[in-house]
Amino acid sequence: MALSWNEIKERALNFSKEWANTSNEEADAKPFLVEFFNVFGISSKRVSTFEYRVKKLGDKDGYIDLLWKGVILIEMKSRGKNLDKAYNQAKGYTFGLKQHELPKYILVSDFENFRLYDLENPLTTQGDEYVTFKISQLVKNVHHFGCILGHNKTVYKEQDPANIKAAELMGKLHDRLEEIGYTGHPLEVYLVRMLFLMFAEDTNILHKQQFQDFLEQRTAEDGSDLAAKLQELFQVLNTAKEKRFKNLDEQLAEFPYINGRLFEEALPMASFDSKMRQALLDCCYLDWSKISPAIFGSMFQSVMNPKERRNLGAHYTSEINILKVIKPLFLDELWAEFESIDGDPTKLTRFHNKLAGLRFLDPACGCGNFLIITYREIRLLEFKVLIALQKANLRFHSMTFIDISLFFRVNVDQFYGIEYEEFPARIAEVAMWLIDHQMNMYCSIETGEKLFRIPLVKSAKIVHGDALAIQWSSLLTEHNTIELNANDAEIIINTTLQEPTVQYGTVKLRVESYKIVDEFSEIKPDTKFDYIIGNPPFIGSKIMTQFQRNQTVHEFGNAAGGGTLDYVTGWYIKAAKYIQGTKTKVAFVSTNSIVQGEQTSILWGQMLHKYNIKINFAHRTFKWSNEAKGNAAVYCVIIGFYYSSPLEGSPQDGLAKRIFDYEDVKGEAHELKVKNINPYLVDAKDILIEKRTNPICNVPKISRGNMANDDGNLIFQSTSEKDEFLSIEPKSAKYIKKYMGSDDFINNKKRFCLWLNDISPIDLKELKELLKRIEKVKNYRLNSTRETTRKFAQFPSTFTEIRQPNSNFLIIPSVSSEKRKYIPIGYETPETIINTDVSFISNATLYHFGVLMSSMHMAWVKSVCGRLKSDFRYSNTIVYNNFPWAENPSEKQIKAIEKAAQKVLDARAQFQFPSQGGVPERRGGSSLADLYDPLVMPPVLTKAHNELDKAVDLAYRPQPFTSEANRMVFLFELYEKYTADLFTKEKVKRTKKVTDKKL
Repeated sequence: MALSWNEIKERALNFSKEWANTSNEEADAKPFLVEFFNVFGISSKRVSTFEYRVKKLGDKDGYIDLLWKGVILIEMKSRGKNLDKAYNQAKGYTFGLKQHELPKYILVSDFENFRLYDLENPLTTQGDEYVTFKISQLVKNVHHFGCILGHNKTVYKEQDPANIKAAELMGKLHDRLEEIGYTGHPLEVYLVRMLFLMFAEDTNILHKQQFQDFLEQRTAEDGSDLAAKLQELFQVLNTAKEKRFKNLDEQLAEFPYINGRLFEEALPMASFDSKMRQALLDCCYLDWSKISPAIFGSMFQSVMNPKERRNLGAHYTSEINILKVIKPLFLDELWAEFESIDGDPTKLTRFHNKLAGLRFLDPACGCGNFLIITYREIRLLEFKVLIALQKANLRFHSMTFIDISLFFRVNVDQFYGIEYEEFPARIAEVAMWLIDHQMNMYCSIETGEKLFRIPLVKSAKIVHGDALAIQWSSLLTEHNTIELNANDAEIIINTTLQEPTVQYGTVKLRVESYKIVDEFSEIKPDTKFDYIIGNPPFIGSKIMTQFQRNQTVHEFGNAAGGGTLDYVTGWYIKAAKYIQGTKTKVAFVSTNSIVQGEQTSILWGQMLHKYNIKINFAHRTFKWSNEAKGNAAVYCVIIGFYYSSPLEGSPQDGLAKRIFDYEDVKGEAHELKVKNINPYLVDAKDILIEKRTNPICNVPKISRGNMANDDGNLIFQSTSEKDEFLSIEPKSAKYIKKYMGSDDFINNKKRFCLWLNDISPIDLKELKELLKRIEKVKNYRLNSTRETTRKFAQFPSTFTEIRQPNSNFLIIPSVSSEKRKYIPIGYETPETIINTDVSFISNATLYHFGVLMSSMHMAWVKSVCGRLKSDFRYSNTIVYNNFPWAENPSEKQIKAIEKAAQKVLDARAQFQFPSQGGVPERRGGSSLADLYDPLVMPPVLTKAHNELDKAVDLAYRPQPFTSEANRMVFLFELYEKYTADLFTKEKVKRTKKVTDKKL
């Protein structure tokens, strides 16, 4: 197997001495290169070809001194010859190579001088074209050849081309196997074994190209015997070397024992042809050392589904987003603790023990992305700890370790997951082995000692099951109490560990408590994880299955409103129950719906008051994206929380709370240190906004528009549709009115409706085409599954819900884009029929309009309003009725707001058609969507809004508001003040009643 770097360096030193005076290309090139490869423990005969014939440009034959297909091309010259010419000669040979044969590196040498060219990336930080050194300096430069050992340092990138190419190649193989009828579970297992083997041969688990060579050299080109050969290989990989057949084929015998149950299951025999064999070989030709284990599982999922294959990245959590979770949850804190130790060996040892004892759970782990990245980061930190220990203790010299495996104690068995689908759970387990191996390789390179964990012994515990149905503590132990004989069990109180442990033979368990009972030790196993992380499923309440809804309701103890919650809330409550009385910290990625609108008070009412949960960090709304084409827009938050005892509190209560805010949902976050984070992810007290039927302040009531419930038969969707109807039924013109919802109001769209509230039976009988439409309305309502709708079948000529105002009114769109700084609000006349897509306020003055069009009101909207994707979904009961208006504004302040509000209307009117009676004719010109587009908003309108914002702010307080967060702190305090009186007073009179200047 692989040599350590120390062994390689020793061989390199001997090689440079032995071949120091060699000079002749023809006589010495082949033995020189044979021994050169031996420095790295590689048989040149097995991986490469001497004097490889190739067609050069001009169709002449050329002969490459040594070619290792897909890896390195070597051209030797006699001592003193021009190496520039040698390089150009080598480059000329590449034109005659097939794509998969093209080398990543070219080495030219005259025995004394070496030049190594990286054809993919420069090898030096200066960006030089090559690295050059003399044979006497080989030992100092040997690390540049780590590439041929598979010691590539992985750079983790989202949507790396290597990941995409791998998915495409594996997809071809998958499709061919499926075409012949090899499907289902066997196909999944078959492919994941292929993935592992190709990764293994490029990352030094196997010999370089060992699996590829086996396929090329031991199977027929027509693929007829490939399936049988693979079955034989699987059996060998699942058998310890001492138990294998004595007469086993030599090439098979060289494969290591893998174990880990990966090759344990007996699969039905597959079948291959020449194209399928070539598809598998094409996969082998890819450099799998560049494939990130973080995308390994998602890549596999994309392979299994051709549609998903074209959208690689849609089903995995990107590394960037994972780090948003784990850095503030524990990683930043662990690094800060390590850096504060300052070389104290006792503290370093204690800290190392802490890392080795941490346990992580992802209760919706999918293919393991969170666990993979977390494991990698903890291993990197452990490595830094060991380096610091080395320096502190002065026990090691030049990074020399006696047995490196004794020092690296963080392992995959500290990581746990729950996954609903069977095979992603298995993939997660395999991916954890792969990232473990990558980290072992990294540590081997850095220390010069070999760290190898094959055969696989320890593994992450990934449970196939329903996370909302099983006890999370069951992953840590299957029993509540373990009794061990005191003669066999030694209880150890280790001051370097946070928890006591029990030693039983070679098994050490972390325990919560213990006691000696006669000759027995009674041990209560610790069933708590240190950190719970993940990305539970994004399933909205309206699209959940009934089973999922029942699960959610059950988790919430059948509390009112439980059936309206998104599925992810079940994980929040389950985690809150689990961490009671513990130091466990939790962080989940969620849709932002759980911190907006009516879901917030239902979920966080229990989280705060029933389970004493506190939020310690949060990423406010950002766009969830992995840059995958066609990836649906999802807007998320990340929330970290912990248990805080209501009696003595939690040590974590004293830690700085952190909010990561985004100016743009697609942009970068900036961090805010705050005193508290409430359920709306605002630096304010833990207040919950309840649904209210009336405003908390003395302002006009708000209502929804009219509901037609007519299957479209009373509505004309365009002017042409209306005109066509009128050409047939001209007498119905007086019953047709403008019809408006949010989209119509904002975008100047023209729709119309039949408003028949006052039509007489005689007139109606004469309008035959109109009667046909009314008949359709009646039938539609009669066939409804809702009893209320069926009752309205007896009134087919009218809307089912009529709330049309009889005077001018303010109209507020129910849905509006978050890109606008303000929700477009405006006045309309009672001649315009409005539907339930808008809200309206009768008797609204310029003062009311001005406040609702201000940044103060918008700050409230952004924090408490529900969302449709990222768009604002304005709620009467949550947003308007709970909005804290300015407390007792003066007459001067009210007039200032009214004056500024009129300027906003005047600025709009410049770009719309002339108004009639104070209300713009909305039949052309610039729409509100145009006027409030951030890119094209007219300067005169921007200036008017700035003046309005200033006037409104001064009505609240004389000091300026420096930020939106600053506004929200103030508004929540004012809200708390207003609502405190609701328990003792029937009605709050905090704002002056303003009735003048109505439009």
